[in-house]
Amino acid sequence: MLQSLRSLAWMLLMTLTVLPAAHAEEALLFISNFTGGDAGGIQAAQLDLTSGTLKLGHRTGDVPNPFFLALSPNQKFLYSIRAKQFGSPETEEFAAFELQGTGGQLKPLNTQTTKGSASCYIDVDKTGRVALVANYTTGNLVSVAIRPDGSLGDVGTFIQHAGSSVNSARQKAPYAHCSVVSPDNRLVLVADLGLDKVLLYRLDPQTARLTPNAVQPFVRLPPGAGPRHLTFHPNGKRVYVINELANSVTLFDYHAEPGLLVEQQTLSTLPEGYSEVTHCADLKITPNGKFLYGTNRGHDSIAAYRLADDGRMTLIEIEPSRGKGPQNLLITPAGDLLVCANMPGNNVAVFRIDQQTGSLSPVGEPVETTSPSCLMLRRP
Repeated sequence: MLQSLRSLAWMLLMTLTVLPAAHAEEALLFISNFTGGDAGGIQAAQLDLTSGTLKLGHRTGDVPNPFFLALSPNQKFLYSIRAKQFGSPETEEFAAFELQGTGGQLKPLNTQTTKGSASCYIDVDKTGRVALVANYTTGNLVSVAIRPDGSLGDVGTFIQHAGSSVNSARQKAPYAHCSVVSPDNRLVLVADLGLDKVLLYRLDPQTARLTPNAVQPFVRLPPGAGPRHLTFHPNGKRVYVINELANSVTLFDYHAEPGLLVEQQTLSTLPEGYSEVTHCADLKITPNGKFLYGTNRGHDSIAAYRLADDGRMTLIEIEPSRGKGPQNLLITPAGDLLVCANMPGNNVAVFRIDQQTGSLSPVGEPVETTSPSCLMLRRP
């Protein structure tokens, strides 16, 4: 009897031993390497959504200075800036790719002109029919039709901004820095650092055309603020703008129809009394709408805020970014991991988000990669 029990126990042990290990849930992360030559291109990585572990994988070359990336709504196509010499007088391009397999392989489709220089932001509308590109140095904006196969079609609209603002060193001309499609797909909001404005345009997905919003064509930020990036709250009722020059975040109430922004609050991203040179870059909100994070380049940190029911911000903490020049942020779909691209620091750092407090804690060691400027996650 005892021998039989021992044999049964051994068989159970062997069965447990040979069972395959449960696969961790992973997501495909694309990282743009903002440089030319062999080091430039688009780096794929696997992000473990449970542990936060990041492993670099396939790399797509021949994409010089791919400053910003965007994914199509169906997750089948990736769009990237492509510039031989970023910010030169030469007009730049952006490129379309088809995702193949699960390892981050990209099939080139075609390229299209951005009709500008220092092309720095791409967004795709909710229908997947229109791509928007903001051009920093030339201060303009283009909309481009997307064909059913994901390739780039004709330019729908070219809009040239005009004017300046109070900072003679950084605001002597328009500098369009981002172009973001509203959740209802009716408007495109463009933050122009040189004008201290967020400009509003009506979007027609059928024709890929933009027209100025009649009720409110723009809203002004405080003089010298230098609006850089903006994001919508998940409820679609608020917009947050991070101001590069003023090192602050501004909250607007957003009224989708007729398209109206109403300023409510501005808070600093820096510790009180900090006076050294530093500039903001990016901001992201957790999917549950409870927490917001913004980056400081120079102070090299991430400012974390709690968001009240009315959208107003309260500073939680300012956490070191674990690398120089935090350029871009990404928050995972569950809202429990934040990924930070430290561009001049040549690394990508992962943080865990405390679901109760919003505070950040480092996960593992930062992963080294050349000049990471943008992060884009393919939904698992």
